[in-house]
Amino acid sequence: MATIANNGAGDVLIDVHDLHKTYTVGTQSVPAVRGVDLQIRRGEYVAIMGTSGSGKSTLMNMLGCLDTPTSGSYLLNGVEVSTLTDDQLADIRNREIGFVFQTFNLLPRSTASQNVELPLVYAGIKPAQRQERVVEAIRAVGLTDRATHKPNELSGGQRQRVAIARALVNHPSLILADEPTGNLDSTTSDEIMEILGGLNGAGHTIVLVTHEPDIAARCRRIVRLADGRIISDQAIEPTA
Repeated sequence: MATIANNGAGDVLIDVHDLHKTYTVGTQSVPAVRGVDLQIRRGEYVAIMGTSGSGKSTLMNMLGCLDTPTSGSYLLNGVEVSTLTDDQLADIRNREIGFVFQTFNLLPRSTASQNVELPLVYAGIKPAQRQERVVEAIRAVGLTDRATHKPNELSGGQRQRVAIARALVNHPSLILADEPTGNLDSTTSDEIMEILGGLNGAGHTIVLVTHEPDIAARCRRIVRLADGRIISDQAIEPTA
């Protein structure tokens, strides 16, 4: 495997060693991730790339604590995730990880503010503090004037901004973005990548899954997978 890139960022946030994930389909075992070793430091901006079936989505799901490994070690912020119960995983997801999905995953009958507020409700944050954080997160993505609008009153790019604000609102250690521009046109994709780049510039750790080379080129490091294994891992100079 290629030497892991190190861009000089802070201490290790994600520390994965010999990670495997095998699914059982009928009587067959289907390996999706095979012996991945990966370190990501605080403040990094990493793209995970690979063709369909390469294992990138499975790896993303394990990094996001949405799935558990068959074997191997995964330390997130010093916590061994692979040994946690379902309730503990749910707590880690809510406290440590902000998710941005290709399909936005917004509640259609709730306003932008209410969608952004949801992780804080789950975390038991008091209403006054929730409101303060929601305003801060929506301002960070430039949607203050659309805070009371519902998703069907917003463009695709605006909906993805709401999703990014929701990912930010709990002040997570890690932002995971799964094909965040997959449903957007090129101009809107550029706007979303500008926002993500600005968040990384402000110190947020971002891991982005994409199959699009021009999107990956906006990051600072590209990890490529094939057949469930890392085949390259290199630091890059991001494009504008």
